[in-house]
Amino acid sequence: MQNNNEPVILAAVRTPFGRRGGALRETRPDQLLAGIISAALQRARLPGAAVGDVIAGCVSQAGEQGANIARQAVLLAGLPQEVPGVSLNRMCGSSQYAVHAAAQAVAAGDLDFAIGCGVESMSRVPMFLDLTLGKGDFRGFDNLHPGLTSRYAIPHQVESAELIADHWKLSRSELDSFARESHRRAHAARLANWHQEIVPVPGLDKDGTAFMLDYDEGVRASTDQQKMTAMLPVFRAPESGVVTAANASQMADGAGAVVVGRRAAAEQRGIRPKARFRARVVVGSDPVMQLTGVIPATRMALERAGLAIADLDWIELNEAFATVALCWAREFQPDMDKLNPWGGAIAHGHPLGGSGAGLMAKMLCGLEQRGGQFGLQVMCIGHGMATATIIERLD
Repeated sequence: MQNNNEPVILAAVRTPFGRRGGALRETRPDQLLAGIISAALQRARLPGAAVGDVIAGCVSQAGEQGANIARQAVLLAGLPQEVPGVSLNRMCGSSQYAVHAAAQAVAAGDLDFAIGCGVESMSRVPMFLDLTLGKGDFRGFDNLHPGLTSRYAIPHQVESAELIADHWKLSRSELDSFARESHRRAHAARLANWHQEIVPVPGLDKDGTAFMLDYDEGVRASTDQQKMTAMLPVFRAPESGVVTAANASQMADGAGAVVVGRRAAAEQRGIRPKARFRARVVVGSDPVMQLTGVIPATRMALERAGLAIADLDWIELNEAFATVALCWAREFQPDMDKLNPWGGAIAHGHPLGGSGAGLMAKMLCGLEQRGGQFGLQVMCIGHGMATATIIERLD
């Protein structure tokens, strides 16, 4: 039976991901989001007036990212004032879930077109600013309800990553090797000019000279194994810790946007859909281990899509920490050539609220470049959650 409200992806784009304090340090996040919304609509060949809603993920909703950044970006982008916008926070999975929400609104028949997007400027809005209330650097979860913290001893995510290494017996050398491979793959993808999902944006070099940034700034052409080995663990003592800055994601600035539409409405406008959704999943998991939700989320997504790991052509797993990717790989035993083929957040960075939509754009571009059919995107989330999406390429 045909689904008259089937949601499909019409376009998916992202900005380059800039290093924290790097090329995008002077770019406001509302402007970054406005620009990528405009670019997504241009790629989709859809007028702004056709958009029923803009749903934006953003984690630290304070300062320049406060006051409903989605609505501000809609107006900055020059869309008609009648186009609404809403901001949401599902932590690292925020803009992936924004894409889910856009697809759900279309599937429900509430509107014909929506944009799921997200942004984070970790240069201009420090992580945890919304939790610390401007009192200074993050020192712990003192502002959480005592009833919550007495029930769950929620640690910093770095400690959760260490707990994962303990549980799955992941060695420091395994983590560092994975990190080096992330950079190698990301650099190879840049040299091959595969990143057609990236929309260049104005940036500043270290001397303040303007240039167009068209690549992910954190990617290294080569990595020094000796320097990586010499790095100390972030939290634990060297004899018990394995998580370092080198085998964890880089803080970054960036944005992404995915245009979702009702298939019939898009085809009536002569717009050819690029992909359809086979599964959209969000799960809760242990708040202490915190980052292992990617495992049940993947199982649920595969079950809903009626697929197996071997059926996937592309797996985009957010590299918040190498431990997350490697524990997931231990459980599913995938073809590792299909796991983050163009590298991941260890290399290109993780702009929190911007990553989900950005990785969706990257995955779709990768499927197109490889001629693949099915892609899985899965992301761990703080306080024990995860999002997962399976898409099927159509063109």
